Amino acid sequence: MTAGSFYQNYREVRLLVVHCSATRCDRNFPVEALHRCHLARGFASIGYHFYITRDGEVHICRPVHQIGAHATSWNDKSIGICYEGGLNEDGQAADTRTYAQKCSLLDLLRQLKADYPKAKILGHYQLSKSVHKACPCFDAKDEYQEL
Repeated sequence: MTAGSFYQNYREVRLLVVHCSATRCDRNFPVEALHRCHLARGFASIGYHFYITRDGEVHICRPVHQIGAHATSWNDKSIGICYEGGLNEDGQAADTRTYAQKCSLLDLLRQLKADYPKAKILGHYQLSKSVHKACPCFDAKDEYQEL
């Protein structure tokens, strides 16, 4: 039994939601900066469960059994995964994932799908027509449909 499957009994995870930090790809936004940003927004800690920095390191920010703070109206039934970036050098929405981030995100999503096989993978903007963001700046539903 994996850690994720142990916690399945505590809450139903139906979605794996991919986000971007909406930061420029030519500027560092380490996990410590994300933490400060979320505290300033009134969160108790980082709202995502996982944060993937440009070097591909996966930072565990919240236990998966804990409800996140990353997608209003969806937090209780989802796990939030965020990658550092999402804006090009001019501040425009763009898929800025590095090769290391793409590899780490794919590995993480495979692990989470093993623990939550019924969960759908969506990008933040794909949750609802009422979400008016480009986040995560690529089509996560299409890219990971085979998982």
